Amino acid sequence: MDKAASGWISGFIGMVIFSGSLPATRAAVLGFDPLFLTAARAAIAGLLGLALLVLLRQRRPSGRELVSLLIVALGVVVGFPLLTALALQHVSSAHSLVFIGLLPLSTAIFGVLRAGERPRPAFWLMSALGSALVVAFALREGVAAAPVGDGLMLTAIVVCGLGYAEGGRLSRALGGWQVICWALVLALPVMLSLAILTRPVSFAGIAGGAWMGLAYVSLFSMLIGFMFWYRGLAHGGIAAVGQLQLLQPFFGLALAAALLGERVSLAMLVATLGVVGCVAGARKFAT
Repeated sequence: MDKAASGWISGFIGMVIFSGSLPATRAAVLGFDPLFLTAARAAIAGLLGLALLVLLRQRRPSGRELVSLLIVALGVVVGFPLLTALALQHVSSAHSLVFIGLLPLSTAIFGVLRAGERPRPAFWLMSALGSALVVAFALREGVAAAPVGDGLMLTAIVVCGLGYAEGGRLSRALGGWQVICWALVLALPVMLSLAILTRPVSFAGIAGGAWMGLAYVSLFSMLIGFMFWYRGLAHGGIAAVGQLQLLQPFFGLALAAALLGERVSLAMLVATLGVVGCVAGARKFAT
């Protein structure tokens, strides 16, 4: 199997894992404060990441790599989890998942700015078309009905795209799983302290669903998913593999309906299937 194909497979696995993040976050915020949830998931994943780095005796990043790791940490360890947790207090996970369709465009833009990638014009057309379908759906549903939630989701997409691109670029030299582990370790002192300070007065009344949500976003969303995702971006190309995020709403909507009992409208399905159709075209013209 060539490197690019391996990258697409790794990216696909990472995307499937990420598709459960927003439904899991939605379940978790029903029992935990968003700030505690953000800190706890990063702290748990950071402790696991630190153990992996020590046990496998990985080299320490250079000074320049530490700057990039800080960008990754701010984007995907702190920014995206906190902003989405806050947004999910105002919108359903099914509604917020559609905004994930904007991630490929955000990631591709930062792939150009940070990694020097140069997709063909037709690639931008396909990526923009997929994003436009997502925006059109959001407008149809009535963004004004939850302006705070939608604004938080849009901001989350921007910081996440930067974190994805920076992590994908750095993974070419440092390694995919090493990047997310070092980023988590870099944020660990702050996030662990914050988790302790914002912990609930009592854990007795927290439902099992909230605990399961916390476990998923800590282990899979914050650690394992990124191991596959950054490897995919590094091997298959940031802009190209990033288009797989267009598929994430499809998997996420199914999970939201199956696990949370949320209503998935026909318009949601049509919008999601529309952006899925853009992935093949974007992949074809990525290089």
